[in-house]
Amino acid sequence: MNRRDFLNRCVSTMEGLTLSGSLLTTTGGVLFNQTADARSGHKLPNIVFIFIDDMGWRDVGFMGSRYYETPHIDKLAGQGMIFTNAYSNAPNCAPARACLMSGQYGPRHGVYTVSNSDRGPSKHRKLIPIENTTDLRSDIVTIAEALKPAGYISASMGKWHLGTDPELGPTGQGFDINVGGFSAGQPPKGYFVPYGNPELPDGPPGEYLTDRLTDEALKFIEANKNKPFFLYLPHYAVHTPLQAKAELVEKYKKKRGSGDQNNPTYAAMIESTDQGVGRIMDKLDELNLTDNTVVFFFSDNGGVRTITSNAPLRGGKGMLYEGGIREPMCVRWPGVVKAGTCCETPIIGVDYFPTLLEIARVRKPKGKLLDGESILPLLKGGNSLNREALFWHFPAYLQGRAEGARDPYFRTRPAGAIRAGDWKLIEYFEDGALELYNLKDDIGEKKNLANVMPDKTKELHQLMLAWRKATNAQVPTKPNPEYQL
Repeated sequence: MNRRDFLNRCVSTMEGLTLSGSLLTTTGGVLFNQTADARSGHKLPNIVFIFIDDMGWRDVGFMGSRYYETPHIDKLAGQGMIFTNAYSNAPNCAPARACLMSGQYGPRHGVYTVSNSDRGPSKHRKLIPIENTTDLRSDIVTIAEALKPAGYISASMGKWHLGTDPELGPTGQGFDINVGGFSAGQPPKGYFVPYGNPELPDGPPGEYLTDRLTDEALKFIEANKNKPFFLYLPHYAVHTPLQAKAELVEKYKKKRGSGDQNNPTYAAMIESTDQGVGRIMDKLDELNLTDNTVVFFFSDNGGVRTITSNAPLRGGKGMLYEGGIREPMCVRWPGVVKAGTCCETPIIGVDYFPTLLEIARVRKPKGKLLDGESILPLLKGGNSLNREALFWHFPAYLQGRAEGARDPYFRTRPAGAIRAGDWKLIEYFEDGALELYNLKDDIGEKKNLANVMPDKTKELHQLMLAWRKATNAQVPTKPNPEYQL
């Protein structure tokens, strides 16, 4: 099967994309029986986790884009497994990262959104939202801390966005090395020197941030080629400000876009990111590390609707519709993950923590609660996980008008969502409104079936209520005295 046939099999007919797999929530976590044993003589696999910022589900070639050029990322995907139903835990940056690093749903750590939860004009907010925290608490064990007993050296290179206190930065949360990560959610002064980043000294004039982070990643791999390493590479790209190399911008100005994917600067930022992925893969090949390195590629939330198109998905960043939470995702692990495969089983950000523990053959930290499921069975060819549903909880306001949003004032109002099988239910806390969609038949979430399928609506709503009780998820109920009809 050639590359084009493979891509067509996975994603070419998006409107009719088959969605499958059973789902179930886990509130007690999992305990792995195996531990890393140096005496066994088995070399632990290296882990590279590439985490892109604001890249939409269809912003790469392997998910169907014909404007953005991502040959290296597409090659990576073709050498491994593509996940067509991979979800972030939140529709914006910080909570997605908190869930990834902790392996826990938002109600466990309280990072629900970016900055304050009462964003947007007060007169349009009917409720007082649940207070948000911007820090991932120090008592929460992160992936890096959990891998340390197995002998992994870990590095975070890029955006952190999980703590204003330096002690809550990467090196305070288990990483041995931090390059460029602090409280900021985007480059303080932009993508070209000077960066204004307290954790990243400026390079030579003209240096581009995405290239610099790739350079640092290559140095880390080279320096640690003889020991197990965990490279967490959360690029600042492709988050705003939109800034890219002039020659690449000019290239895309001459290229005809498709629909709403036609921003040449954004396309150039994606290409620079793709080039970095290619350089990392080349370095693994050069050092003969490819066969013993598992590589993940993922994004933190959907693409920004004023910049790119997530079609056929509805909406984009900041929304609990599919365009805000479904992400491009692939995994390569030679000898374990069969090349050229495609998985349709839904997975979510909290799944990575237990997955990496199982890959590294380390026990879950004592007392650690994990909400996700290891996806290793899927990587080995399975087609389902033992859980009933995936959940989202966003008890905050996020301002901004965008195509696909429910109203003209907010990308989302306080809401929660559940996906069980092909079905998805969204509940809006202000008025109790429910929206039910069958994603198999209606991937664009155009037809609300809540009124015509009351039994299915009630079934999913009851599951959602039970999950909220189990996780102590707070729902805003206090009226906002400044609200104006």
